[in-house]
Amino acid sequence: MQTTQYSTTSRLFHWGMALLILLTIPAGLLMVQTGIDRGLQNALFLYHKNVGVLLLVLVVARLVWRWRNPAPTLPAVLPPLQAKVALLTHGLLYALLIAVPLAGYVRVRAGGFPIESLDGLGLPGLVPRSDALAGLAKSIHYYSALGIAALIALHIAAALYHRFAKRDGVFERMWPPIGGRRNR
Repeated sequence: MQTTQYSTTSRLFHWGMALLILLTIPAGLLMVQTGIDRGLQNALFLYHKNVGVLLLVLVVARLVWRWRNPAPTLPAVLPPLQAKVALLTHGLLYALLIAVPLAGYVRVRAGGFPIESLDGLGLPGLVPRSDALAGLAKSIHYYSALGIAALIALHIAAALYHRFAKRDGVFERMWPPIGGRRNR
């Protein structure tokens, strides 16, 4: 029997990462504002950098999981163009979910700043100190994060469209694994 629902593990990856990303983007935007309390700003920088490391680890783990456990097939009622847009959107999201934390890492290390979670593990910096490199990585990080935000908005709009307008079961495929049938 072929399932149309994602596994519990896939759904946990999805919703766990979604929560972290939806908290990390505003933290990143707020932490660079002038006039905020220095203690809050430091806490936001710590959160943003270290959750960025966690998100990179999670996206790699998620890609390995996805490679070993392919996504269920899309419902036959989904028009081919929508299926292509969904695949493209997911591919771009995965690419940006790798690019953003890597650019953030380069920005921080090239800027001469710590990444406490990595420093605590005794991992050396892999990037030389360079203001020019830090500036380039900062721009890549920022604009790629805006790309993630736009793709997330598109993703949420599509999910709501499938749930409330189409009612075609696409939304339920990734609904959080709370109650009901369990897959591994």
